[in-house]
Amino acid sequence: MRKELKLPLLPLRGILVFPYMISHLDVGRERSMAAIEEAMLGDKKVLLASQKEMEIDSPVSEDIYSIGTVAEIKQLLKLPGGTMRVLIEGICRGKILEYLTEEPYFSVLVEEHQDIEKASTLDLEALTRGAIHQFEEYAKLSKKVPNETIGTVLAIEEPGRLADIVASHLNLKVSEKQSILDAVDIEQRLEQLTEFVMREIEILELERRIGLRVRKQMEKAQKEYYLREQMKAIQKELGEKDERQVEADGYREKVTQVKLPKEVEQKALKEIERLEKMPPSSAEGTVVRTYLDWLLVLPWSKVTRDKINLNKAEEILNADHYGLEKVKERILEFLAIRKLTPKMKSPILCFVGPPGVGKTSLAKSIARALDRKFVRMSLGGVRDEAEIRGHRRTYIGALPGRIIQGMRTAGTRNPVFLLDEIDKMTSDFRGDPASALLEVLDPEQNNTFTDHYLEVPFDLSQTFFVMTANTLDPVPRPLLDRMEVISLSGYTEDEKVKIANNFLISKQLKAHGLTEDILPLNEDILLKVVQGYTRESGVRNLEREVAAICRKVATRWVKKDWSPHQLNEEDLESLLGVPRYYFQMAKKNPEIGAVTGLAYTEVGGDVLTIEVTPLPGKGNLTLTGKLGDVMKESAQAGWTFVRAHAYELGIAEDFYEKVDLHIHVPEGAIPKDGPSAGITMATAIASALAKRFVRSDLAMTGEITLRGNVLPIGGLKEKVLAAHRAGIKVIILPEKNRKDIEEIPKPVRSVMEFQFVNRMEEVLELALLPGASSPESVPEAVIRNVISTRTIPLGEPRPGDHPISSPTV
Repeated sequence: MRKELKLPLLPLRGILVFPYMISHLDVGRERSMAAIEEAMLGDKKVLLASQKEMEIDSPVSEDIYSIGTVAEIKQLLKLPGGTMRVLIEGICRGKILEYLTEEPYFSVLVEEHQDIEKASTLDLEALTRGAIHQFEEYAKLSKKVPNETIGTVLAIEEPGRLADIVASHLNLKVSEKQSILDAVDIEQRLEQLTEFVMREIEILELERRIGLRVRKQMEKAQKEYYLREQMKAIQKELGEKDERQVEADGYREKVTQVKLPKEVEQKALKEIERLEKMPPSSAEGTVVRTYLDWLLVLPWSKVTRDKINLNKAEEILNADHYGLEKVKERILEFLAIRKLTPKMKSPILCFVGPPGVGKTSLAKSIARALDRKFVRMSLGGVRDEAEIRGHRRTYIGALPGRIIQGMRTAGTRNPVFLLDEIDKMTSDFRGDPASALLEVLDPEQNNTFTDHYLEVPFDLSQTFFVMTANTLDPVPRPLLDRMEVISLSGYTEDEKVKIANNFLISKQLKAHGLTEDILPLNEDILLKVVQGYTRESGVRNLEREVAAICRKVATRWVKKDWSPHQLNEEDLESLLGVPRYYFQMAKKNPEIGAVTGLAYTEVGGDVLTIEVTPLPGKGNLTLTGKLGDVMKESAQAGWTFVRAHAYELGIAEDFYEKVDLHIHVPEGAIPKDGPSAGITMATAIASALAKRFVRSDLAMTGEITLRGNVLPIGGLKEKVLAAHRAGIKVIILPEKNRKDIEEIPKPVRSVMEFQFVNRMEEVLELALLPGASSPESVPEAVIRNVISTRTIPLGEPRPGDHPISSPTV
């Protein structure tokens, strides 16, 4: 049944009123209040239609749904502030056919839609029963629908009215409720209602499961909290404390006992407060405990008192090491200044030298002399910056760097800290550890050294840092600038024999269960071991050879095959085998084109013979003997000098067009390099081309320039000692190396003669014998006077020529 009515329109925001529904409405908009007043003057009927967007305050016809509810005003109450409260009851659906007026209120032409009762069908009956069943399930899950409402709904027999009442109790959006209101057909309305109810049931079921899970978690936390509070109350009654409180109080007590700097103490107390609030099983709690343990165990204020007695310190150094006078002198200087000014900053020493010369044991001796703790850290292969500065506390396994770990091991703030093999450090994508050491080894900065793990400064200014290195080439210049470099050039053969006699033999005899009566070793045999079985600057291989002798003798002694006696060379060969190294001795007779030179290697000094042979050719220069680039350049410089002074030397001036030279340095398997063989090569070239003999008891070393100047060289001590072992009597040295003669032991200086030169002409006058067909034709008196007079001409000068000693050359 349908009829048309002219009714005032009341737009609703955020709500929708179904037929048969009684509801309160608060009306405040002017057009809405005007519509209510107009309805009250008539039959009290009004059309309730919802807005499509509730934010619109002044809607137009397009903003309002076309189907609403015809309702009757049951009660009107005016409220303070100019608003109204209206009690309305829905009657039926109404469709807006036309908007008649918009001011002062909406007036619309409405077509009423009353539900027409249809004959009951199976589909309608099924939809009705399904809606009732689902609404019951929804009411059980929602718990917001009163039981009275459930009874009222169950008592409704009309399917259309049932759908409207159920929809009004669902928590649906306005647009979804409007879709039910738009469904004039009852079956369609029930189907949409069923769909919405089923969806709401699923949402409520999901909310129930989520709520149940959250409730269990909350109940567990509340239970634990309740039990902890009970435990605290029980412990309080018994006079006991909570486990976390006891742990925190223990840490606080340690903080008060340990004299920490103010900044460190504040950091420790802050971490203790964090620990106190954490659950005992927390992973972060483990990190905090480890951090506090490190803070409390480090020697923030513990220092050992230096017992400085120079005489005793000197005795310790002499007892531990033989030789090394310069190093011992520097250590004693430090001790003396330390005694005068106790607050001085400790130096950063760096011992540089070949392996086995005692660099590491020197650091131990310094600690003994100072009566300080000793810590050693090997830097060989370190390529991670975190090894020096530590890891940040971002994971459970984080630890401080090895500097801080070494301070913990020492237990004092002023140990002797040895950084071993500093030249073996490398860098990669994990950082540059050498750069991290810049702060550690700078006395102006290391008083506030900050480890990434500790995050508080630690004072390293009183730590005595000692570095060791085999070579300084890989060490970065900024790091090298912070060190005081002390070079250890290695031991002489006599020093090695003394070290073996004073230290190594007794140590190895004791280690192998022997005595000096069973195995007597004199210095002559030890010298044979040094020369024939070792080639090194230190004494490690020498100690191994002594240990090998002890093992062999111990085996024979147990087998009853050994009778105690002084070893000789035959015994030495039977125990160690034939000598493995050959030391070149000086030539017995003078030769042409062969000059004895001096070399400095990693294992000490050595003598070498440079040989030159002229061949018919076109002026080519051939160099053999595995020579380095610098040594080849020295040969070229010597060749150029001889060619420039060919006439003065009595050599044909066009020789370079007809003669090739082959320069060879024996022991070709051994690499050789350096400029110090320059004058030796030039002398050999001059001797070969001028056919002049070279003295056999003379050796030389020095760098040559194209102008004939002789420049200084290094490794003088080792070279002179090698010449002494080879039987050389006279050595030609650069004038600028005169000051280095003091390094050579006095016994060696007393039996050798040193000639210092500035020019290559002087070298040739000293080294070359007078022109003769054979060395036998040169009188011995002339040979003896070569060094003293230096007046033997190099060749017959032509009129108007200057002698070779002329400074104009």
